[in-house]
Amino acid sequence: MNDYRFADLSVGMGAEFMVGITHENMAAFRRMSGDENPLHIDPVFAREAGFKDNVVYGMLVAAYYSTLVGMYLPGRFALLHGVDVSFQKPVFLGESLTVRGEITYLNEAFKQMEIKASIINQDNVIISKAKIKTGVRQ
Repeated sequence: MNDYRFADLSVGMGAEFMVGITHENMAAFRRMSGDENPLHIDPVFAREAGFKDNVVYGMLVAAYYSTLVGMYLPGRFALLHGVDVSFQKPVFLGESLTVRGEITYLNEAFKQMEIKASIINQDNVIISKAKIKTGVRQ
């Protein structure tokens, strides 16, 4: 976990990490969210809807933006204010994702920053984009 303080940050600073999507991730999110939509849990239903397999929960994928802020940029002293997220492509079990973020704006007076972020799959296809607003507590 990084522990950047506001004074350590600069526009253009970035971070990235990789994560794999597993059955365990899906099961944990299903239990936590209560989302029983068959698109996520019934492969026959998903294929009949035009997908190659069950579609990973979009909010499970988006949760990695929280990881980006809370663990990497800025890390320990983060206070997430908001995430404006869009999804470009579906994600499927077994995919490897790279989560990337770059600071695009810093506000010294309020100790706030904005991050332009994206999530890219193993084929280098952007599957999600986000604009993240966060405070830095120190």
